[in-house]
Amino acid sequence: MKKHFTLLCVALIQVLTGFAQQAREHNGTIRGTLTTADGQPAANITIRIDQTNRGAISNENGEYTIRNVRPGTWRIVVTAVSAAGQDKTVTLSAGETVRADFTLRENAAQLHEVTISGREVGKSGQTVAKMPIKNLENPQVYNSVSAEIMKQQGLTNYDDALRNVPGITRTWESTGRAGDGAAYYALRGFDAQPLLINGLPGITTGTLDPAGVQEIQVIKGPSGTLFGGAFYAYGGFINTITKKPYEGFGGELSYQMGSFGLNRITADVNAVLNKENNVLFRLNTAYTTENSFQDAGFRKAFYIQPTLSYQASDRLSFTFLAEVLQEERAVPPVFFHNNRAAPLEYRNVGELNLDNELSFTSNEMTIRNPRSLFQAQMTYKLSPQWTSQTVVSRGNVKANGIYTYIWDEDAGQHDNTFDQWFHNENQTISTTDIQQNFNGDFKIGNLRNRLLVGLDYFNRNLIDNGGPWAIARRVTPQGEFSYPVNGTDGQPLQFNRQAIENLLATSGANNNGDIRNSTYSAYASDLFNITPGIMVMASIRADYFKSWGDKKDKTDGYDQFAVSPKLGIVYQPLLDKVSIFANYMNAFINVDPRSLPNNGGSISFKPEKANQVEGGVKVDLLNNRLTATASVYDIRVSDRVVDKGNGNYFQGGKVKSQGFEFDLNARPVAGLTLIAGYSYNYGKTIEGLDGDFYQEPGRAYGGQGPGNLANLWVSYTVQEGALRNFGAGTGGNYGSEYKVIDNSLTGVFYLPSYLTVNAGVFYNGPRVRVNLNVNNLTNEKWYTGYWSVNPQKPVNFTFGVAYKF
Repeated sequence: MKKHFTLLCVALIQVLTGFAQQAREHNGTIRGTLTTADGQPAANITIRIDQTNRGAISNENGEYTIRNVRPGTWRIVVTAVSAAGQDKTVTLSAGETVRADFTLRENAAQLHEVTISGREVGKSGQTVAKMPIKNLENPQVYNSVSAEIMKQQGLTNYDDALRNVPGITRTWESTGRAGDGAAYYALRGFDAQPLLINGLPGITTGTLDPAGVQEIQVIKGPSGTLFGGAFYAYGGFINTITKKPYEGFGGELSYQMGSFGLNRITADVNAVLNKENNVLFRLNTAYTTENSFQDAGFRKAFYIQPTLSYQASDRLSFTFLAEVLQEERAVPPVFFHNNRAAPLEYRNVGELNLDNELSFTSNEMTIRNPRSLFQAQMTYKLSPQWTSQTVVSRGNVKANGIYTYIWDEDAGQHDNTFDQWFHNENQTISTTDIQQNFNGDFKIGNLRNRLLVGLDYFNRNLIDNGGPWAIARRVTPQGEFSYPVNGTDGQPLQFNRQAIENLLATSGANNNGDIRNSTYSAYASDLFNITPGIMVMASIRADYFKSWGDKKDKTDGYDQFAVSPKLGIVYQPLLDKVSIFANYMNAFINVDPRSLPNNGGSISFKPEKANQVEGGVKVDLLNNRLTATASVYDIRVSDRVVDKGNGNYFQGGKVKSQGFEFDLNARPVAGLTLIAGYSYNYGKTIEGLDGDFYQEPGRAYGGQGPGNLANLWVSYTVQEGALRNFGAGTGGNYGSEYKVIDNSLTGVFYLPSYLTVNAGVFYNGPRVRVNLNVNNLTNEKWYTGYWSVNPQKPVNFTFGVAYKF
């Protein structure tokens, strides 16, 4: 019986194979070439047969082929995100090959921008997973903001771009201070800073310039497994993808002006440097001047980013990137309205009555934050299944100048005064990162494996020659000033740079610190298909951290070891359309030893850890024109060091952060763009110390941001007729009431909820782009904060004009 059944199956397979072969012989092929308006090949463009699931993507030469098409009359449709669609009708006979060539309305420069921006709806995830997988295949959540959206919204600074991402909000602007001067964000309830450039370390003490940015990725959840523990990343990472060279000559020159003295000039030039078309060069540069909306404060910055790519052979390629930013600013101080040790004098912004137009600084109190970054990458195709990637990154950042903050030193006295502290910053941080990655795509039996194996060496050297801290004056939230501290001449201190520097020069010795540490890591990640629609990702990292401490003290070095696992599963009930996912993710932070009193040495700790469990669904419909992600997560951080006082510590602090996120990106019809998101987050300390400001059980810990956040942007570009290429957009952001301080000793302080509305009109033609944008259209008075009160900009506008070539 078994033998007869086997013979029957073999016969059935042969019959079906014959039918299939006969059908293929009678079917035909559709092929063609796509070119841009300036004659360049149009790569990575989707071509599909209307009302079928058949299609192709154009290759680097703009060529496409759709095989095994049944005879008949077919409508061939070309679609590119934010580009005008085209179609042609062809009639195909049995066994015939027909051509359908297209010339797009966009030139090479425009098409490059449009193709990259399409990652918002069809994300590749190359950097997020360190391997080339699609968004629906990745069990991790991430969002992105493209250069196209930033231009459409008229954005001139990096921070504002993240208003398009759910689950993240800025808690304070860049301060420029040493060590952590970049802007702070709350991401899933934890600190985040923009510290990755192309997936590699890119530390900054100032601001980032959007001129060289192609895409900003917000990678959600604890991500230590692939990116290490060098940065605090329990809620996730902010990763900046830079602009890359492309084939052909093109570029853009632009000028923007706006409120508060904004003037900004940018240039983006791309060129091919040789006849073989294998050496490509791109240069992005910007010069910006802007004043504050308050009574003092300014920023002047020059930015330049050259990038060179060299395709040495079909298997070997190189990319070289350099970034230089020269920046000088007068930065308003962070207003800390408490001292974290006594009852609050004020419980909300209304009681504090802070004058938002006061900067509490002068344009003499400047700080410089120069930054340089160099990255080099070599990619070699070892075989059809294996690729080697070697990357080197070298960065240098400085903080040099006056930093100041306001602190309620005498809280509880209800005298309405706050001390203003000053410090002379003089710190340099140099980083080196070397990575070797191997990516494989192969099968073991019937299981497809996409494997990453990597090694990572990271070194950081911090040289701190900053001076002492000193109180220069007392202020009230309404702008009254007093100078209880005498100047060096015995007279009341004058508020100018020379007087502040004289005060600091007599307040103590400089730091003269020189600290070096290194991290040695190995990691692996495998995404394997159990079936075409069921995938499992398993990842692990081994991380050895070594600190040599300060060169002046040979005894303060230490080392720590951590293992970081990650596990995810993906089920696609509809292949390449719907993905149900779940993940477990981990991150860790190395903890410095603590000194014991009375020369008792020090006590060491193990790394602090965060663990996340998350589940959700992703969809990608309408040929990448509608994507959405919804997820629920639970993050638990353990092994936090708690100071019990009198030199006593225990490593048992725990906090949790739970939430829900929803993200929608849609382009349902040509010209219409919709970006929307909502997030809810709740975090509190689980285990800590009663009365402790930072870790009191049952209380909200610092820097979480509003519990409810929502973002929206809708725009439409006219596709045909006299108003073709004209468009308009509108949207806004909502943040709920925010418990910025929560402690039984100090009490609770709330920042109010806010709703800001933004709008813009634009013309985006083949050669010229003009846009006018108005932000905070209703002139909402709103605030951010991290144990602080930070007033935000009132209504403001930007006007820009650009020439494309």
